[in-house]
Amino acid sequence: MEIDDRDFLNTPPVKTVRFGGSVAETLEKHKQGDSSDYELLKHQLADPEIKDAQIINWLQEFRSCVTHLTKDHEQLIYNILRLPWLGRSQAVVEEYMAFLGNLVSAQTVYLCACLKMVVSHFTPNLPRNFDRCHQALQLIIRYECYVHNLLRVTVYIPSIRRDVLEVIIGKLLKLDVNASRTDIEEAEEKALQNQKADNQTEEGLFDMDEDVSPHQDRTDLMVHPVAERLDTLMAVLMAYIKDVCHVNGSLHVEMTKELYKDLLSVFDKLILPTHASCHVQYTLFYLCSFRLALAEAFLDHLWKILQSPSQPAVIRQAAAGYLGSFLARAKFIPVLTVRACLDLLLSLIHRYIDSQDSSGRQVCCDISLHGPFYTACQAVFYTLIFRHRAVLEANMKKGLEYLQSLNLERVVMCQLNPLKVCLPSVTSMFAAITRKYQVVFCYTVIERNNRIALPVVRSSAGGDSVTTNTNPLDSFFPFDPYLLKRSGKLIEPLYQVWEELADAELLLTKTGQQSSREDEDDFLCGETPQTEGIVGMTPSSFDSNLCSPNSIGSPPTLKDPPNP
Repeated sequence: MEIDDRDFLNTPPVKTVRFGGSVAETLEKHKQGDSSDYELLKHQLADPEIKDAQIINWLQEFRSCVTHLTKDHEQLIYNILRLPWLGRSQAVVEEYMAFLGNLVSAQTVYLCACLKMVVSHFTPNLPRNFDRCHQALQLIIRYECYVHNLLRVTVYIPSIRRDVLEVIIGKLLKLDVNASRTDIEEAEEKALQNQKADNQTEEGLFDMDEDVSPHQDRTDLMVHPVAERLDTLMAVLMAYIKDVCHVNGSLHVEMTKELYKDLLSVFDKLILPTHASCHVQYTLFYLCSFRLALAEAFLDHLWKILQSPSQPAVIRQAAAGYLGSFLARAKFIPVLTVRACLDLLLSLIHRYIDSQDSSGRQVCCDISLHGPFYTACQAVFYTLIFRHRAVLEANMKKGLEYLQSLNLERVVMCQLNPLKVCLPSVTSMFAAITRKYQVVFCYTVIERNNRIALPVVRSSAGGDSVTTNTNPLDSFFPFDPYLLKRSGKLIEPLYQVWEELADAELLLTKTGQQSSREDEDDFLCGETPQTEGIVGMTPSSFDSNLCSPNSIGSPPTLKDPPNP
């Protein structure tokens, strides 16, 4: 599929007179049983006197809600397809064709209706419309969802599903790493600034009391063209995951298990070795939210990779990043599971410290030798930053006793010195929180490290040595905030955002750092790198059979590890 050259987002919004709320609000009210605005919306769409500006406004809102326009809204869609778009301005034609493209990509159930609508305009008395109709047909065919149709094939040929998912996710990963977090955020910020400037320019020109929805100018379309394309495809893939796993609204355990195993295989082969992907990994995050046993099976899978000396160091470190990020961000993981995983991680860490202390060798800060150890430490620090409140809130006394039992002071003070190589933002926030609850005092170590330059280290991916940097671990938190707007609506209720304002203020008081950007979820403030590409491949011997029938029905078996 090609990215359209048309630019709809930089055109200033046009004020129109309308009644009822936004399309998103109307659909939500209809879902809750209040159909008054919904019926009004259908009536307004059928108005023969509808103006160009009104059509454009409606279509932009419908595009932003296209993932919600399921077959339940068939009559509403037919009203849109009956809009008189061909005889309108070029702006209306382009917006309408963009809507058709989005609709058949996200809801292929309407493909035939869209084709019939376009073909119906091939009438002898209206030859001037032929070119536009052919353009619309080409657009629909191009958007006819290579992805969706491949997924439909897997319904009646399930034996090829793993291969199909591998092809699709491989394509999505290419889009994902070519739409970096920084690029997406900058594009959205620039568009917001342009919109504010346009609003200021228009202010005072029209003082009439118009009944304009306060949400009229809001859109769920991505400004970044690659991100927009990725958003649509991610919505399709997540809808497929939900449909496969549910029958008549209820979770089908066996079908969910089989899909989990297929996705996990693709995760091992493609997603885990890909550095700095932002969104594709959320397919597993979303699937794991359906059932706690799935989330625990995924954690068990990551744990086994991390603690296995036979795996490449770069893959073990990636697994540690996924483990910490998943524990920190997945709301559906209960505190008991978080504690169980922390116990295992700390067991691994303390065993490794024991092995170094008893070796008789000089212990030094060398990431090429101790990379998995350092990433395991950072996973612990990161998890506690996000989940310490959940650990403490049920019973403060018992929670503090638990944190003390982890013996974090030994980790912080050991000769391997993990605070020296972890991300400075993670180190600082962990230090602030553990000081607040008097679990461990990190600032002496931090200040000593600040006086000593970081060592020159070799990249864990191999190759020549690199110069000193503040992120020697190539830290990557795969479940950092999800930026895609439409598919992100499925992730939002499952996601743990950064809420520890009191701890952030404590950090600022202690370190004098500047506060994070306005409305930013993360305290990391862009410290993680935006490098792209494949950093390593998992061996063919990876165990893809962790999700056995028993593992879905009961919590996974997590065992003490051997020494790293």
